[in-house]
Amino acid sequence: MQSATNSNPAASVVPDKESNLSKKTQVAEMFNNIAGRYDFLNHFLSMGIDKGWRKKAIKEVAMAQPKAILDVATGTADMAIAAAALKPQSIMGVDIADQMLAVGRKKIEAQNLSGVITLKTGDSESMPFKTGEFDAVMCAYGVRNFEHLEAGLTEMLRVMKPGGKLVVLEFSHPTGFPIKQLYKFYFRFILPTLGKMVSKHSSAYTYLPESVMAFPEGQRFCDILTQCGYKMPNARPLTFGITTLYTAFKP
Repeated sequence: MQSATNSNPAASVVPDKESNLSKKTQVAEMFNNIAGRYDFLNHFLSMGIDKGWRKKAIKEVAMAQPKAILDVATGTADMAIAAAALKPQSIMGVDIADQMLAVGRKKIEAQNLSGVITLKTGDSESMPFKTGEFDAVMCAYGVRNFEHLEAGLTEMLRVMKPGGKLVVLEFSHPTGFPIKQLYKFYFRFILPTLGKMVSKHSSAYTYLPESVMAFPEGQRFCDILTQCGYKMPNARPLTFGITTLYTAFKP
């Protein structure tokens, strides 16, 4: 298997280039620092389009008719809450950022979903779950932040039942004119400026476009899924290719 740096150039993209801390630690600290404003910025900076992307992802999860769902890098639990509409027996969300989970738990309690959704602090590369425990595993805008992409994907495969389904949302790059040019301008100049103004965190919304530009999208990510043991990987661009919906299965 290729090294993390070769197969995932985003592994070397970190929030603070001057820090000696690992990418994993830096990412956790970054999200903990912006947790209180994350939901507002997430919806505002995407102009609300992210909600539609999640709905499409949940439709893919629904096809697996899951009783047990795992949401990796759950953050403030938007995907987990959306998946509750599928009426599974249980949804487990894991994330390395405690403050993001704290916001998520408040949202879950407010929607009376505490009996269905449980959030735990956890690392995607080593999760405290049994092999084959979940019917579906999903991850929205989190795989790009993995320090070791293959390790995280392989662990997600481990905890999935045979025949189980993986659903991943991740940012990608539009290719058509003029969306490509507008997207790059927005990501490089507008988004970091607005993100810094609202979140008061200098690097979080600079790290975002840098990590997106470096991430191995489309067929490259599908190839990595195959290398990790998944079958039938598929990439479906959404909204002119601004984001991509990936699906794959456990043999």
